[in-house]
Amino acid sequence: MNTTPRGARRTDTTLSDGRQLIYYDPADAPVRVPLEDSRGLPAPKPLAEFRIDPLTGDTITFATHRNTRTYLPPADQCPLDASRPGNATEIPDHDYNVAVFENRFPSFSGPGRCEVVCFTSDHTKSFTELSQGQARLVVEAWADRTAELSARPDVEYVFPFENRGREIGVTLSHPHGQIYAYPFLPPRIKTLMARAREHQEVAGSNLFADILAAERKDGRRIVAENGNWTAFVPQAARWPVEVHLYPHRQVADISELTTQERDDFAMLYLDVLGRFDGQYDDDLPYIAAWHPAPVRVDRELGYLHLELLSIRRAQDKIKYLAGSESGMGAFISDTLPEDVAETLRKVGS
Repeated sequence: MNTTPRGARRTDTTLSDGRQLIYYDPADAPVRVPLEDSRGLPAPKPLAEFRIDPLTGDTITFATHRNTRTYLPPADQCPLDASRPGNATEIPDHDYNVAVFENRFPSFSGPGRCEVVCFTSDHTKSFTELSQGQARLVVEAWADRTAELSARPDVEYVFPFENRGREIGVTLSHPHGQIYAYPFLPPRIKTLMARAREHQEVAGSNLFADILAAERKDGRRIVAENGNWTAFVPQAARWPVEVHLYPHRQVADISELTTQERDDFAMLYLDVLGRFDGQYDDDLPYIAAWHPAPVRVDRELGYLHLELLSIRRAQDKIKYLAGSESGMGAFISDTLPEDVAETLRKVGS
């Protein structure tokens, strides 16, 4: 099946075990005729159990089958590369632009869904090294998947994210991210929505919009901006390097962004990622976490933004979550937000 999201050509197929695979190509690319998955995989039987922590009310997921997932394979055996003789992978075609497929080792399935987003077929690249056109195609994939997953009755929250670097815990070095379509609201989103609700009741305005306005007025923590987006270090940043990217217009999720807003995001995001890597002249390990509004509950209180963070606190030092952070959830930072913002601004100057 071929469908056409805004700015992209979408081609749907299935892998040999029945999992869905979607190719995203530029809109003017030739129609793709996907190759068949020759691996003959057995039908997946992932097991997941949800338990509620009686102390916090948080949902904890147990997915013991993930202990068998692929872990740092040799580069010539990467399961996210395009297939070639001697290495039949999750992507049967010999080349691709962006590919999304159901995770073979999902954290949960049945209720909810876990997907892998491969940013490029080039194993050696990082998101930072993508062209603006390539990055823009990833945005189209995120938008399309967000809209489709949000329409599922078993999904409460759609979370696109990327982990980069072995220090973060990455198990595959190919440039890729994931999408978790949670069947529940994650704890952090519960907290953010509670704060947003309180702010709305007291101030009569949106919490996130007010934060953005305050940062743009203050200016000291702004890293970069363009016509539709601003990137800034939050005034109470938890992580050694932390930058939030906000659209200037309140939208619930990526699918609601206009064409120009998507263009401007790709431009600004690549700029900020370049500054991250330029800080120590090295690939900075990071987590890029999209924060859309919940699918149903408190959706009007949400405000799409992306939070980009790194655990590296110096050239050769990593911030580990020790007693105060892990035991009490009380962060103690070694870096000052204003200093981090100034350093990142200088990287691009």
